Amino acid sequence: MTYTIEPFGEKIRAFRERRSLTLREVADRAGVSESLVSQIERNRVSPALDTLLALAEALDMDLAYLFADYRRTRAVQITRSHERLSFTKPGVRYERLAQLAGPDHLGGIEAYCITLEPGAQTGSTEYGHQGWELGMVEAGKGTLSLGNHTYDLAPGDSISFRSDAPHVLATVGTEALRVLWIISPPKGILGKASGSTG
Repeated sequence: MTYTIEPFGEKIRAFRERRSLTLREVADRAGVSESLVSQIERNRVSPALDTLLALAEALDMDLAYLFADYRRTRAVQITRSHERLSFTKPGVRYERLAQLAGPDHLGGIEAYCITLEPGAQTGSTEYGHQGWELGMVEAGKGTLSLGNHTYDLAPGDSISFRSDAPHVLATVGTEALRVLWIISPPKGILGKASGSTG
């Protein structure tokens, strides 16, 4: 799902008319032909970035205004319940809910529904990884061992932490532990046999 983007041409024409400038005046200021400005305003051509910048400067137009509609346009990913990617390792099942990468893989998130059978655990006692994690218990009881500390978790509890220290999520008792878990930046758990509790 995306929002409708108002074409550049319509914005440029409306802005020019509000400034009471002619096509020729804008073209002269921008160093382009009057014909090109006309075609851009009618959305007949897709202007190069340097042309857009020249027109914005000629009109004394804020670039944030020119590109504002693009900021409202976002790729939306929907993962249907029957389409979730998943994998299992002994006693643990991961179902990926979402994976959104930030620029150059900085930032972004991945989210999982993780189910641990009684006696199971996930994570590592030897190493952590860069980033942050946030988890919420949906069902069952568990513990999160983070460095030298252990935290008890019950249904409805949430926990967040820097993930650069070794951390292990484990079940407590005879009931399976089910958690929603978010990792940032994405670590790409799917397909890996070990790693994050994320």
